[in-house]
Amino acid sequence: VQLQASGGGLVQAGGSLRLSCAASGRTFNIDFMGWFRQAPGKEREFVAAMRWRGMNTRVSDSMKGRFTISRDNTENTVYLQMNSLKPEDTAVYYCAADHTYSTVVPVDLSAYDYWGQGTQVTVSS
Repeated sequence: VQLQASGGGLVQAGGSLRLSCAASGRTFNIDFMGWFRQAPGKEREFVAAMRWRGMNTRVSDSMKGRFTISRDNTENTVYLQMNSLKPEDTAVYYCAADHTYSTVVPVDLSAYDYWGQGTQVTVSS
């Protein structure tokens, strides 16, 4: 599975961005698609994830209400809509895919088997 993330950029606080992650290759193996982010000097953290063919969805508590994850299976693409952005949302955002079945949405980095290259999001104050 190959993942290509896009949509990052520079935005003012309060603004919005939509990130996209296009999956290719053996996408039939995917169980969950997720987004993580890593700010300078910090560990990579879970943002949101959803089951590739199903309804299970989870958004990090700290981003709930501002970030929404969605998908378009016909385009093999998962999206992260980010609203009301804050300077502390500045980070490199990574998409990831997990091909191991789970009854719950995985939030640990180690659960994900494939990673995209990351896209920079910078929120100015």
